[in-house]
Amino acid sequence: MKITIFGSGYVGLVTGACLADVGHEVMCVDVDADKVARLSQGEVPIYEPGLETLIHQNLDAGRLHFTNDAKAAVEFGLLQFIAVGTPSDEDGSADLRHVLKVAETLATHMTEYRIIVDKSTVPVGTASKVERTVAATLEARGADIEFDVCSNPEFLKEGAAIEDFSRGSRIVIGTESERVRQTMRECYGPYNRQRDKLMFMGVRSAELTKYAANAMLATKISFINEMANLAERLGADIEEVRHGIGSDPRIGYHFIYPGCGYGGSCFPKDVKALAHTAEAAGHPAHLINAVEQVNARQKSRLFEMVSDAFDGDLAGKTIALWGLAFKPNTDDMREAPSRALMEALWQAGARVQAHDPEAAEECLRIYGNREDLDLTEHRDETLEGAHALVICTEWKAFRTVDFVKLRERLIEPVVVDGRNLFSPESARDAGLTYYAIGRGASVRPVVA
Repeated sequence: MKITIFGSGYVGLVTGACLADVGHEVMCVDVDADKVARLSQGEVPIYEPGLETLIHQNLDAGRLHFTNDAKAAVEFGLLQFIAVGTPSDEDGSADLRHVLKVAETLATHMTEYRIIVDKSTVPVGTASKVERTVAATLEARGADIEFDVCSNPEFLKEGAAIEDFSRGSRIVIGTESERVRQTMRECYGPYNRQRDKLMFMGVRSAELTKYAANAMLATKISFINEMANLAERLGADIEEVRHGIGSDPRIGYHFIYPGCGYGGSCFPKDVKALAHTAEAAGHPAHLINAVEQVNARQKSRLFEMVSDAFDGDLAGKTIALWGLAFKPNTDDMREAPSRALMEALWQAGARVQAHDPEAAEECLRIYGNREDLDLTEHRDETLEGAHALVICTEWKAFRTVDFVKLRERLIEPVVVDGRNLFSPESARDAGLTYYAIGRGASVRPVVA
């Protein structure tokens, strides 16, 4: 099949590379000519494991193309995927300007039947808006051209997106058209051989499924963090509680790891958008609003712990940070807990020495060169002259440490573990004051 994808961001690139890899011919469109030129040379602007290799292979095979020529792109594919950004507006609603602009562009250049596929995460009712935009633009042209609009939400985890696309648990398609059903079956056929993962439903149901899925996962994260905060006050260990509840198959272990809050491009934006949709529908989403509030509060916990360790006096202190990305295996710092922590530390007069395996360049893009920020090439370089260590991201490279050497290198024996990577007992035995999420009060070293 020939497939066009409008948008060469995270979702567009992963979708394009994966569909090309199973034999389809794919053209990805972006308005940024410089970005198109770099992508055409195999320069990938985001970090996602395996993506650069996949793009190189399919560029070389001639199955993957990049362009900023919208007219040629519309002419190219029967399927026209919309995979542009839907950022949050000031009121929390999803900004659909880019989606509707693509719809208008499609209608401007269409000369024959096209299936328009909403791949972007969009509120319920967006497909109808896209349909109206296309119809109005065609009418203004005086053109009578058939088209269909369907919903095909993505369920990609950053850091595991290729695996999710290739071996995901479901492929959701929202449509009432048999013609669309058959075409989408052909599109996803290579990924649908072991069992039938295609789930056809109404368009509005498909749109809501995406938001409901992300809201459910965000709810699990906020729930375990709420329990972690309670555990601290009751002298319980949330890690033991997590194992106790996770063993129940109705709950499971996924997304019940306590920490310093969720971030990234999806959960914060989608939870807010769903709450806004519910409010607009006359049904205030009290649970969803609480999920967001708990998460916002959780992001302040790391600063509170650091501040507590130094009795509120952080002026002139140097704090080592391990991890900047909102999660491992990505360079994405959108809504990352590290940002809330760094900005609070700077406000309090502290310096930051940080290391992240992938996100240093993104950190520089966001904050620029600052006298109170030093980005190190290696993990342990952050400890030189540091008064305390804070762990923000659970990269594998941070999971094993020599506590005795860590104690020797820090000016003060303070470790704030925002991801519960270490054993409180081992940290205590090495002479560290160890703060974690939901593991009782701070574990201070044994006094001989």
